[in-house]
Amino acid sequence: MNFLSQPLQSLPEPDWGQLQALPIVDNGDPLVPLGLVPPPLRVYPAYFNLGVPGALTECYVRRSVVSRLQQAATMLPAGIELVVLDGWRPFRVQEYLFEALVDALKRRFPDEDEQALLVRARRFVAPPSLDETAPSPHLTGGAVDVCLCDGSGQLLNMGTDFDDISPWSYTAAFEAVAKPGPLEAEIIENRRLLHSCMTRAGFTNLPSEWWHYDFGNQSWAWYSKAPEAVFGVAQQHSLAERWRTQVAGFTG
Repeated sequence: MNFLSQPLQSLPEPDWGQLQALPIVDNGDPLVPLGLVPPPLRVYPAYFNLGVPGALTECYVRRSVVSRLQQAATMLPAGIELVVLDGWRPFRVQEYLFEALVDALKRRFPDEDEQALLVRARRFVAPPSLDETAPSPHLTGGAVDVCLCDGSGQLLNMGTDFDDISPWSYTAAFEAVAKPGPLEAEIIENRRLLHSCMTRAGFTNLPSEWWHYDFGNQSWAWYSKAPEAVFGVAQQHSLAERWRTQVAGFTG
């Protein structure tokens, strides 16, 4: 058995109210692109390739997240590589994803009230928030969506697609299969490998999504029992905005 192949525990979802009450002391770590990072880390901007409005052609994360992703990637067995599917998101992308999911849930559960639908949606997509005291995880630059692939770039079988909203998307879901066959055993092994390399690199996992990992934000602080988050809302400034800031500092 590979040392990374450790059984996954079924963890409860966080108490979102308490999680969002955790203090944030942003350390100022900047957003950086992952496209320039050398192998063994791979980058595939999933939402751009899916045609999500406003999605970026590049994946951005906080600078200190890059080294942790590289650390995770180097732990994997030969022939298996780490793929980053998403990192920091513009607010409009978070808004689109949440609204699209709520709309789909309304069609499936027409008799449920708004609050019940929001609870369902939150298991897989955080409500869009730029609130400096309670930002959406992906708006901090500390949340990443990841997968595994082989040396030829073929994604490994993780049991569901990325962003699937079925019960099988829960990280430990396949651990409950009483007598796993070869296919289930492959899925279990792949999820264990991903979880082990990411958590050993300092990330925490959202239990309802095998692909979602956090570092530095409130979700990470909650699951790692840190006293505070070190990443708040992150902004990517345009060239025009940077120039305006620089010009404002000119003297004479």
